[in-house]
Amino acid sequence: MIKIPSAHYLAIAPVLIYFGASLALLITSALRRSRLSASAATSLSVLSSVAVIVVAVFEWLYVSRHGASETVAHAIVLDRFGVLATVAVALGTLLTSLVAKDWATRSKILGIENQILILATSAGAIMMAVANDLIVIFLGLEILSIGLYVLVAMDRHRARSAEAALKYFLLGGLAAAIFIYGVAILYGATGTTTISTMSLYFATNYLLHPGLAYLGGALVLIAFAFKVAAVPFHNWAPDVYEGAPTPITGYMAAIVKVGAFLGFIRVILSGLGTNLDTWRPILFALIVLSTVVGAVLGLAQKNVKRLLAYSSINQAGFMLLGLWAGTARGVASTLFFVCTYVPVIIATFAIVGLVSGASDEAHDIDSYRGLGRRQPWLGAALAVLLLSQLGAPFTLGFFAKFSVVASALDASGTTLGLVTMLSAAIAAVFYLRWTQLLFADDKVSQSRVEIPAATGTVIALGVATVLIFGVWPTPIMWLCQHASIAFLP
Repeated sequence: MIKIPSAHYLAIAPVLIYFGASLALLITSALRRSRLSASAATSLSVLSSVAVIVVAVFEWLYVSRHGASETVAHAIVLDRFGVLATVAVALGTLLTSLVAKDWATRSKILGIENQILILATSAGAIMMAVANDLIVIFLGLEILSIGLYVLVAMDRHRARSAEAALKYFLLGGLAAAIFIYGVAILYGATGTTTISTMSLYFATNYLLHPGLAYLGGALVLIAFAFKVAAVPFHNWAPDVYEGAPTPITGYMAAIVKVGAFLGFIRVILSGLGTNLDTWRPILFALIVLSTVVGAVLGLAQKNVKRLLAYSSINQAGFMLLGLWAGTARGVASTLFFVCTYVPVIIATFAIVGLVSGASDEAHDIDSYRGLGRRQPWLGAALAVLLLSQLGAPFTLGFFAKFSVVASALDASGTTLGLVTMLSAAIAAVFYLRWTQLLFADDKVSQSRVEIPAATGTVIALGVATVLIFGVWPTPIMWLCQHASIAFLP
């Protein structure tokens, strides 16, 4: 007899909503004689995201009253950490759905497949963030990845899109194999794949021969490093960022960061946290390489999507600082960084998609020369978003970078703090160069960029988030601090 585990449906409701909406779109489009409109699919995607955010509010209130709990045979955990990740994914899904709809109309990409895949991929990201079992994290990772492989190849008019998808698929398959091999080794070392049970095992047992556990943990860490594009596992990022449809690039940069980083935190700090000193040298190398390589190679880029790819690599190094610290403050700062990165990067790529035109090909940085003079509001919006990624004072990015560096310094990470701040100074060159071009003299007459209502709304929300919470980050940081209580050392 197969015993079906009991399930707390509030804990898995966000995943069910996204899977249900994706399945509803798929079945409806298959059974209808006429083509389902992109507007209808976008509306369902937006409503699903709003429903997930509402459910997340109820989850937060439930955890506040009853405490964190495990369900589905301890495979899923309902805690405020996962709830906040759910909100970040839902917000990113909502914004991407709006931008993707305008992009599909502009590029004459008919069909609703992109919305179906975005919904399913978001379910995978949430599954990774709320998982309490390595097998469930693997399932979430594959659901997230398989959807992205297809989304990257969505632009059938561009051969580069298919090429990027193939590269991502091949390297992503390798990373998945490394991850599941690491899980198998950890199971052999501990007898469990449940993260909380694994943590208890390491805390209550002294391993005379810990090499097997260390090997398994290292392989899992490498797989996560690939997903977050940390150096030296970053080679896929520039090519995939450049080849993918621009709205999908923004979605990938945002949602993969949420799912992968928060799954990373659960495994490293919850499951393997008692051996944090073992993983710190690896994290140290990843942080130094990612921040320095991302900043230095970004200087040479003329294609803005490749530039943003190296920017994302540099940002991943900063996000890893909180994991290296291994404290509640470190977790809260990384959570703050990851969640606030979502609207900023999606809005940035929304503008890049508009400037690139219907062909999605005009990505040379000179295409932005004089944009702020021709269209002051659009140029100013992009300047604000770039300055936030730079970490300029009075922007959201400044507080995000300050908080992760401060958490590392609290954990005696002076060297890391110096290296990351030096890399930020180097990266400032390409952010400021791009910003300066926005307001430079436009020697070549260029046409104005049409801004659809949905995409304009996404850009406005991204800029408003940067400016409002750049000077008043307290509400978001308060949520992040309360969500990180479970990771107290």
